[in-house]
Amino acid sequence: MRLDAHVTEDPKGRRRVAAPCMEPCAIEKGMRVLGGKWTGSLLWHIKDGPVRFNDLARMVGGASKKMITERLRFLEAKGLVSRHVRETSPVIVEYAITPLGETAIKVLDELREWSESLPADVVEE
Repeated sequence: MRLDAHVTEDPKGRRRVAAPCMEPCAIEKGMRVLGGKWTGSLLWHIKDGPVRFNDLARMVGGASKKMITERLRFLEAKGLVSRHVRETSPVIVEYAITPLGETAIKVLDELREWSESLPADVVEE
């Protein structure tokens, strides 16, 4: 994978792209996993231990249960979270971060620090 795409100009002023990206770069691939709405928040909230679905839904108050379910299924399919069903009455469903998911926490923490340092007029609320 090439990360050195750049524009060149010939003596006649014609511009061409040298070494264009022909497939998504590593950053884009990572954003496709972590960049979905509520994905980072869900991972962040389960990083310290298993969390019940309803507790998670309360922690991420701006997301619908349908959206949370969709994002958790995606994260489970990608191997970043695990789902555990306890056969109790009522049934309890818990989500936990996997070792692969833990590798994303460092990235999310750095993103959190960076976004907290941004000027207020840059950050959309």
